[in-house]
Amino acid sequence: MNFDIIILGHFAKDILVFGRVEKEALGGAVYYGAMALSKLNVRSGIITRLAREDFGNLNVLRKNGIEIFTSESQVTSGIKNTYIAPNFDKRICVPIAFAGEFKVEHIPSVNAKVFHIGPIMAGEVSLSLIKYITSKFGKVSLDLQGVLRIRKGDQLVFVDWVEKEDGLKHIHTIKADSVESEVITGEKDITKAARIISEWGPQEVVITHGDGVLVYIDGETFEAPFTHSSLRGRTGRGDTCMASYLASRLTSSPAESCKFAAAVTSLKLEKEGPFDGTYQDVVEKLNRDYLYEEETI
Repeated sequence: MNFDIIILGHFAKDILVFGRVEKEALGGAVYYGAMALSKLNVRSGIITRLAREDFGNLNVLRKNGIEIFTSESQVTSGIKNTYIAPNFDKRICVPIAFAGEFKVEHIPSVNAKVFHIGPIMAGEVSLSLIKYITSKFGKVSLDLQGVLRIRKGDQLVFVDWVEKEDGLKHIHTIKADSVESEVITGEKDITKAARIISEWGPQEVVITHGDGVLVYIDGETFEAPFTHSSLRGRTGRGDTCMASYLASRLTSSPAESCKFAAAVTSLKLEKEGPFDGTYQDVVEKLNRDYLYEEETI
């Protein structure tokens, strides 16, 4: 089977808390990322683990043309996210359950232009599995969340990745947010942090933050702001941004892909759940807010 983009990671059943409002929600890069790709005319598939009793939750992905490779786990992963800032940019994350580690036998024999490793927390992928994936697929991306965010008691905390120099030299594109980039580099300035990360091997570094997205490649920095009118859809911001960036990079330049990702993410931020617009919606957003000339992806 041939794909544009494959995403690996746990499918999650999360709890979101906004003030006094608490609700259940689906989550994970395999959900938010793949759903966005399905709206952007990208052939995508996911590799995931979850409890058999929750297999039915995957139907929303199938209905959107996403190919699913799943293995059964005793439980389905989940995180309780409590947002503590008015702009929803700060949150307390408590692990609810963990579906277990991915193994070599979970990786299907498929072809993909991009293989995105998008775990929701550390422990899903080992360094040896990362090396195996990079030996099988030409262009591999990694969300740093999946190696930095560890379970410690009843909390999820960010801890530097001791294997980072060995692991990152195998990765083509890295995704992080401003917190994760500081944890792994010790640098608050995201441009400086991106440069440091690139020195460990990745050719492209994508960093999201409260105001937008930054891309660092070949010594050049590209930035684009988020232009949303509300933050009802804050959860899934990074997964949506990374998926749409990877989608655009299949055919477009880093500068244009940075703007494309910002536009898709801005539209997603205005509504709860995954991005559910169309490619034309994104083009109109780009032309309106980013002075962008249409490119086909």
